[in-house]
Amino acid sequence: MIGRLIAFIFMSCLLLAGNANAQGKAELQWFAQSAFRLTTNGGKVIMIDPWIMENPKTPVELKDLDKLGKVDLILVTHAHRDHLGDAVAIAKKNNAPVWGPAGMNQTLTALGVLPAELAPRMNKSGRIEPFPGVKITQVHAEHSSELLLKDPVTGKDTTYVGGEPVGYIIQLENGFKIYDMGDTGLFGDMKMIGEYYKPDLLLIPIGGHFVMDPKDAAFATKLVNPKMAFPMHYGTNPYLTGTPAEYKAAMGQTPIQIVDMNPGDKKTF
Repeated sequence: MIGRLIAFIFMSCLLLAGNANAQGKAELQWFAQSAFRLTTNGGKVIMIDPWIMENPKTPVELKDLDKLGKVDLILVTHAHRDHLGDAVAIAKKNNAPVWGPAGMNQTLTALGVLPAELAPRMNKSGRIEPFPGVKITQVHAEHSSELLLKDPVTGKDTTYVGGEPVGYIIQLENGFKIYDMGDTGLFGDMKMIGEYYKPDLLLIPIGGHFVMDPKDAAFATKLVNPKMAFPMHYGTNPYLTGTPAEYKAAMGQTPIQIVDMNPGDKKTF
């Protein structure tokens, strides 16, 4: 009887160890601006707003889309070039769907930029579960979303409908939640989003002019009240003058951990 009990405990420990190994740590790599490579606990790779090749702050050694490895899914918050970026090229290389604002994806499909299966449509409050245990929800963002593409006939830049901007709540296999705000200004429902989804990590723009400046971003962070906050979308053009130092100063004394990274850096969760 004792021998069977010991054997049962031993096998249970092996199973627990196997489950722990099957779900490793999540990893977030920053390519500057709002571009990220997120590897989930289960090993799925999600590119977010992948503006890489023309991003002036992305390290040169990262400007090779083939070196990204396998990409399983792409999230785009809105249609501006510094967010849609290289999403189309990455989607075609990996046969990976681009999830974004419904209007943006409708235009990409209508113009033949992407086939319908690589540009699925969803909208705010829409939720997908693309991989077991991973849930992605679109939420509100306060911005614009024009889609600028070259007209194939005239060769001129032409503006098309890009839908409405969005943010994303990304819940990983272990329950860890990331709130990517995308490009946004302040709005009161940030507090509601924080209270309802309870994000662990906030990805928040701080550059100013087109998005929140550090003071606004600090106020927004306190509305959302995450465990950690990552300042992004700054320093890539002369208008985006906000800095992480200004953001930290505006945050003051806070229990919220400010994640400090340079382009190319990785952080595990």
